[in-house]
Amino acid sequence: MKPIIAIIGRPNVGKSTFFNKMTGTRIAIVQDEPGVTRDRIYADAEWRGRRFTLVDTGGIELKSGDAFFPKMLKSTEEAVRGADLALLFTDYKDGVTAADFDAAQFLRKSGKPAILVVNKADNFAGLDVSDFYALNLGEPFPISSEHGLNTGDLLDKILDMLPERGFDDAESGALKIAVVGKPNAGKSSLVNRILKKDRVIVSEIPGTTRDAVDTLFSYNGKDYVIIDTAGIRRKRSVDEGTVESYGVLRAFEAIRRCDVAVLVLDAGEPLSEQDLKIAGFIDEQGKPSVIALNKWDIIEKDTFTIERYNQTLEADLAFMKYYKALTISALTGQRTEKLMELIDVVHANASKRVTTGLLNDIINNAVATTEPPSFKGRRLKILYASQTGVCPPAFVLKVNDSGLVHFSYLRYLENSIRAAVDFSGTPIKIVARND
Repeated sequence: MKPIIAIIGRPNVGKSTFFNKMTGTRIAIVQDEPGVTRDRIYADAEWRGRRFTLVDTGGIELKSGDAFFPKMLKSTEEAVRGADLALLFTDYKDGVTAADFDAAQFLRKSGKPAILVVNKADNFAGLDVSDFYALNLGEPFPISSEHGLNTGDLLDKILDMLPERGFDDAESGALKIAVVGKPNAGKSSLVNRILKKDRVIVSEIPGTTRDAVDTLFSYNGKDYVIIDTAGIRRKRSVDEGTVESYGVLRAFEAIRRCDVAVLVLDAGEPLSEQDLKIAGFIDEQGKPSVIALNKWDIIEKDTFTIERYNQTLEADLAFMKYYKALTISALTGQRTEKLMELIDVVHANASKRVTTGLLNDIINNAVATTEPPSFKGRRLKILYASQTGVCPPAFVLKVNDSGLVHFSYLRYLENSIRAAVDFSGTPIKIVARND
């Protein structure tokens, strides 16, 4: 694996700003508000031809009264434990604080190699960082993340301290799974169950996950990246410019970049308008998906319970009849292994290619069964068909006049293709073009 560098420190010292600058992303939420970053966030960076992974962490503040800080501290401890090097961020403008001493003591106890970074040193003229020697972490290294001052020298120092070992780009070939849904549907609990450890913070309070958190893991010899996302509430319920609004944007971006979307629904509640909007966005993005009916362990059941649920889903999700659904319990682990199998199935279906000969046989049989529509005496003729892409499967029909194509006939042809080839769990795209 690539070397891992953990960025730690008290809240609001510029850790996320540095993380975003170095990785060339805007993955971490940056806002002038302590405690914005709660979960660990991973992203790759490159300097002088060498690649490494940066980990942004929640702020260490041992005496904080925030209910989340004990869990954030545990998350930071795990980040440092798995890192090759730690960067302790402090704030030049604030000077050395009691929280900095706590963080430095925490880092010394870890035994990890560390660099003491003095951030927000926006003017190097007359700069005096001698007070920071009191943290007993070696020579303070002044930078300005926001303005990029001295960050190149810091990266040079980081490379000098990193272990010499191979750089594995396993992430590039890993299947990306976005776990999405409304707040408190059990997304983070499901992620933790799949990873078999507390990788993300789980709480009964809706909105705990504020970032889209990527985690690389292996399952049955195959690499995956699972993306835990913030709960997506109705747009009118989220104030623009708030931390929550950024988290929702990250959730939608996670859907755009994933290979498979897992839509987590609370089985104890009826499908809401927001659930359907999220499902519709997944469909619009052409992503294969699995509907995970969570909290199945607490549902009162009888002989017809699952049948009633299936009927409701079929009615509500009529616009994506291809969906694959599974009842699970993130709390007990019920059918979570089956969920991983189903994720592989829908991705394989989305990656399928149909030979041109078979595809044209399917289309010709469909046309022979039900003639194409006509308009003002002119009938649509399908000359031939070809597959032009995968993920999602995409098909082009060469026709005599694309203006004669009606969406209902395209839906009929889609159903004919699906009857012949298993494309369950994935949307397919069909476009008609003039010859």
